[in-house]
Amino acid sequence: MKPPDRRLILAIALVGLALAAWMGLSVVMVWSTLESAERKTVGAVLGPRMALLGMGWVAALVGAAYVLNLLHRRYAHAPARLLEQTRVLLASREPQPLIPDGSAELRDLAGAINELAAQRDRLREDVAQQITEASRSVQQEKNRLAALMSELTQSVVVCNLDGRILLYNSRARMQFRALSEAPTLADGAELMGLGRSIYAVFDRQLVAHALETIHQRLRRGVASPSAQFVTTTRTGQLLRAQMAPVRDQASGTEPGAGISGFVLMLDNVTQRFEDESLRDRLLHGLTEGSRSSLANMQAAVDMLGYADLEPAMRERFLAVVKEEVSAMSQRITDLVQRSTQGLKTRWPLEEMLGTDFVTAAQRQIEAHCRRAVTLEGADASLWLKVESFTLLQALTYLAGRLVDEFDVKFLQLRLQQAGPRAQLDLVWSGRVMSTETVMTWEMDPMRFGAHSTPLTVRDVVERHGGEMWFERERVRHQAFFRFLLPLASAQEQLEAAQIMHNESRPEYYDFDLFQVSEQGSALDDQQLSSLSFTVFDTETTGLNPSEGDEIVQIGAARIVNGKLLRQESFEQLVDPGRVISAASIPIHGITQEMVRGKPRIAEVLPAFHAFAQDTVLVAHNAAFDMKFLQLQEARTGIAFHQPVLDTLLLSAVVHPNQESHRLEAIAERFNITVLGRHTALGDAMVTAEVLLRLLPLLQAMGIHTLRQAREAAQATYYARLKY
Repeated sequence: MKPPDRRLILAIALVGLALAAWMGLSVVMVWSTLESAERKTVGAVLGPRMALLGMGWVAALVGAAYVLNLLHRRYAHAPARLLEQTRVLLASREPQPLIPDGSAELRDLAGAINELAAQRDRLREDVAQQITEASRSVQQEKNRLAALMSELTQSVVVCNLDGRILLYNSRARMQFRALSEAPTLADGAELMGLGRSIYAVFDRQLVAHALETIHQRLRRGVASPSAQFVTTTRTGQLLRAQMAPVRDQASGTEPGAGISGFVLMLDNVTQRFEDESLRDRLLHGLTEGSRSSLANMQAAVDMLGYADLEPAMRERFLAVVKEEVSAMSQRITDLVQRSTQGLKTRWPLEEMLGTDFVTAAQRQIEAHCRRAVTLEGADASLWLKVESFTLLQALTYLAGRLVDEFDVKFLQLRLQQAGPRAQLDLVWSGRVMSTETVMTWEMDPMRFGAHSTPLTVRDVVERHGGEMWFERERVRHQAFFRFLLPLASAQEQLEAAQIMHNESRPEYYDFDLFQVSEQGSALDDQQLSSLSFTVFDTETTGLNPSEGDEIVQIGAARIVNGKLLRQESFEQLVDPGRVISAASIPIHGITQEMVRGKPRIAEVLPAFHAFAQDTVLVAHNAAFDMKFLQLQEARTGIAFHQPVLDTLLLSAVVHPNQESHRLEAIAERFNITVLGRHTALGDAMVTAEVLLRLLPLLQAMGIHTLRQAREAAQATYYARLKY
């Protein structure tokens, strides 16, 4: 509902007073011309009918108000709306054309403004095309860098000197997901994101010490200085970080030149450290156990040296020697077995989609053996953890010997899951070989024509910690070599699938953040353009937070450096612990079954709080969403003390003459495509787009800081809304 215009109310009041004054003056003038008898007569006639005069005054006032309202809408409201739409046209890149309204002159003016806007857009396109052509080489370099960083298998994070993240690759995102205290909720987004602080993971003093080390080496003239450190995270993970500087080109390249940021190459060494600790414990146990056994054996041998030792005692000491020798042998055997297992696990294995591997094997065997190879029953969802090069060599070597020595015409590859491992078969039809032949092939160094390798098939199998054997299928008159291979873990499968299906070069970098530095002033005094925002929305069981309604979904997106980071989002269904009202289900589409088994709000809020840390909260009709969060403070201990902006109020500041400030209406004014309406993340995305359109309009009105925006919002009519 649009608040009434004070000017219109004042005009109607003045007209009412004028009508009353005119009527009173007319009565006085007529009354003054009457004789005493006439006055009595007129008084007697009109006295009982004074209410009619009042009703006439009211009717006249209503008519005047109607006329004034028409005139106001035509000559005051319509120009004001045209002015607001024109400002949107000036500030937005793809605004809606002006809709002609009001008088003929205003409609003509709107048409002329649309023509000017079209000319401006054509000029913008020409300028943009020229800029694009001029900066194409620069963009190509940025794309190459982004592609390189995105595809690196090592976790890389680039920060400015304040520790704000301005670039990271897919591996780093997955690394931080593993470090998150709530990986299933926030997907690591509370730690990793553009503009986020690296100090959410690393101790500030540790990073400062590494930077100081690099500065010292720069001053000594080291060409490529770096620093390393190892630290533990809040989740108990052990991280090794190598730091390299980003040189400030403005300071030159001479020794001691300044730096504008730093690069961190991260490696999670938790498992490696645990393996080395286990090895140390094994060696220590072997050493201490062997020392005790040797002492016991030495004492027994000394006693056995006595010629007069009784037979019973001799047997006893011989038993001691045998027992200690057996114990030492067992300890050594255990150490060898564990060491062998460690060697196998330390061999670099990679996650690979099973269908990709068997397809590559099919091509390589066909090219080497000149035989057709078919594929059977390859599970498309199976991920292997293999060293693909040597495993392909082993398959090709075995296929080559089958073709050369047995003239096999038919070859087939089968891949399927067999319990916790994958089962890979190289199948053929033809002559049957002996077990001795299979063992010989397995132990011979692999040869490929004139080329050979010292590796054997057995070596390859042992590298994978797997098994391999020969088997016959008498019914089908076939035989096959069967390999049992390790599968990638569920987490490794998820990460590998994410890397494979990620869009090329997502929004994981923003080099403009090199120019951003920490400011000593409070958020209220900072420029709106320099702030980071968390734009969020909630879906709830109903519309009455004070009467027990609860949150069923939270969605949020971040705006950093004036850019909406679509891939750094937060979205989580919440079990409300109560029935979702039937009236709200058609609105947001969330049913009781969808939230069953989902985390409760006490589990979700800490992750969302970490996601929104160091940012300004933004919502549409924020009073509603904030009321739900505030009611959870006593129960969860999570309080949101960040400043809050409301796009509904900001829209009322920028467009006070518009009829509606609903999210759909604002999006339509700004020509924003609405997707996923009435889902928490969908509404958050639309609200974020609206905020990005409102910010330049606020600046054009002289509203530059957060304090000014909040004060202007609180002065609007809609700020009276309470929940």
